[in-house]
Amino acid sequence: MDKNIYRTVNADSFPEEMEIAFVQQGERHTLKFSRTTWEIDGERQGLRYGENPDQQAALYRLVAGNLTVGAVRTIQPGRFLASDVELLQSGKHPGKINITDADAALNILRHFGSRPAAVIVKHNNPSGVALGTSLEEAYTRALMADRTAAFGGVIAINGEIDTPLAEAITSYYAEVVAAPAYTAGALAVFARKKNLRVMRIGNMARLSEFAGERYVDFHSLIDGGLVVQWSFLPKDLAHDDLHAASTSNGGVEYRIDREPSEREKNDMRFGWFVESGVTSNSIIYVKDEVTVSVGTGEQDRVGVAEIARDKAYRKCAERIAFERYGTSFQEISDRTRREEITAEVQAIRGGLTDSVMVSDAFFPFRDGAEVGLREGVSAILQPGGANRDHEIIESCNHWNATMVFTGQRSFRH
Repeated sequence: MDKNIYRTVNADSFPEEMEIAFVQQGERHTLKFSRTTWEIDGERQGLRYGENPDQQAALYRLVAGNLTVGAVRTIQPGRFLASDVELLQSGKHPGKINITDADAALNILRHFGSRPAAVIVKHNNPSGVALGTSLEEAYTRALMADRTAAFGGVIAINGEIDTPLAEAITSYYAEVVAAPAYTAGALAVFARKKNLRVMRIGNMARLSEFAGERYVDFHSLIDGGLVVQWSFLPKDLAHDDLHAASTSNGGVEYRIDREPSEREKNDMRFGWFVESGVTSNSIIYVKDEVTVSVGTGEQDRVGVAEIARDKAYRKCAERIAFERYGTSFQEISDRTRREEITAEVQAIRGGLTDSVMVSDAFFPFRDGAEVGLREGVSAILQPGGANRDHEIIESCNHWNATMVFTGQRSFRH
């Protein structure tokens, strides 16, 4: 193999400043950006490379200007997050994927306020998300949700990382750690991992302020054109908004028999915010405010429900094997141990029993919902609005599951 394909772009030729102007009826709104660089080995450097080592890339931060379209105003300049991270340690300075994965994690974290939370992102999607009674518990739960996918990921923590948490993080391989603050002991622990990118994002301490704000989302086309949209804001679902779904069809009223419990409401709200940060077409399962499995990127809804289900079984076996024997399930050669773990996973249905199934769009047919219902899912959260919503309600009532309609689609492409 020609190793030159992995050669890193050491410099980019993008300009120091960029402006984007929106002009309507002679009135100009200009957004002004400045390129982000870091002091690396005695010189200023920008992004290490783009999505691949042979792609130049640049990172810009919004420094001036504003844009108002209708009643919507963009996030104001100068309140930097991932666009202007402070590198406390960087054997290798970040590339485009490191920054965008950190941003994807922040996009989820912003909805959890001051509750201890951890998000691990790999290739623009969360591998594990969890809340906890402490930051260390939240991180451990997020890691064990999918330890395999978390390998080499971006870890974002919404509080100060101390020495015990740093020790836990460095016991496994990560590319990036992002947090609002670090103790001196934590930085000493991270210093042992020379290529770990340690990012301090001071405004993470005010991350909840970003939960209700929009930014301008640009997508470039192959011909140089741009699609421009406002960023997506998931509804802030309060417990009082989470009522059993109902609909009518052919003059007949259909309603879910059982209202969601407080535990199910907590998981619905948690899962809804996580789902908003998952690439469509997606379905996730959550339980006790941690992801059980994340299914993403499929073209059909029943298919992605099955992928998430199958992942739940595999990840459950991996978690039990590691917690019990300190190794992955695939590396266990003892037949008796493998059979014991397999039986345990089957008994709890991969951890899906009493979980909440969250879908980013409606179920066009009952088969997608029934993938989860057959595994013991106790609740479903979905936008609703399909012609066959009444059939999904009938399925939920048959399985004694509850369901809530959000009334909002949550696609992310």
